[in-house]
Amino acid sequence: MSAALALLSSVLWGAADFLGGTVSRRFHPLAVVGGSQAFGLLGLLVVAASVGELNAGLGYLPWGIAGGLVGLVALASFYTALAAGTMGVVAPVAALGVVVPVVIGVGTGESPSAGQLLGIAVAVVGVVLAAGPQLGGGAAPAVRSGSSGRRSRRPSPLVLAGVAALGFGLVLVFVAAGSRHSAVMTLLAMRVASVSTLTVLALRLRTVGGLRRGEIGVLVAIGAGDTLANAAYAVATHSGLVSVTAVLASLYPAVTVLLARGVHGERMRRVQNTGVVVTLAGVALIAAGGGAG
Repeated sequence: MSAALALLSSVLWGAADFLGGTVSRRFHPLAVVGGSQAFGLLGLLVVAASVGELNAGLGYLPWGIAGGLVGLVALASFYTALAAGTMGVVAPVAALGVVVPVVIGVGTGESPSAGQLLGIAVAVVGVVLAAGPQLGGGAAPAVRSGSSGRRSRRPSPLVLAGVAALGFGLVLVFVAAGSRHSAVMTLLAMRVASVSTLTVLALRLRTVGGLRRGEIGVLVAIGAGDTLANAAYAVATHSGLVSVTAVLASLYPAVTVLLARGVHGERMRRVQNTGVVVTLAGVALIAAGGGAG
């Protein structure tokens, strides 16, 4: 049961990422993040109320706020990278955020397992193989803003994927710290922080990034997918071996890659396909090492 839930979380996370990146090709990524997280916030409120966590202390609050703000930057960078670049390359690179807690742990006196060290080395090789053909691509192309149609210049998708990886890794650290007090309330505080920030930004700019009522369905799907994935993973880790569930849940970029190939017809060079597989193997090794330790 725990393995099935971990795989379900992988499918939901990967599908939500694919939808977020796809919609961000037509609308501003910040608008997509804001809309989807607003619906995700409603879901988390229901969860928090149903499990009686709304009366938890406030020890989680600073970690939740920090995680929400950092996660906002990370997710916006990720959606922008998915929209502008090759999803099959961007998704595995962003998944390297699992390295960040390991590095921070070393800095605070922890000793990473042999599996984690091997996973980091394998993942680095995978990223070089997957991203290598794109590293010499020159400046980032001009892209259109979904809300105004004006052309703008953005950093390369690989740079944005790297920013996303760093942000996602820091969020893992913040969530772990906040979860010592309340996991549900930490996630809820994260959503409140990010949605509040984007609401203020939308009011100040007097725009919602061109989003229309017709997009509500897909935004609900993204927000619900993310919330359900978090819930499935939480249950899986409490009912099964963390070392197993962490590996299965870390495979979510594979879902994004497969959807990008099936829906958008993305094709990559053989060396890139090899790099994606190697990167995912490295991520799985890192996750397994963290769960076992």
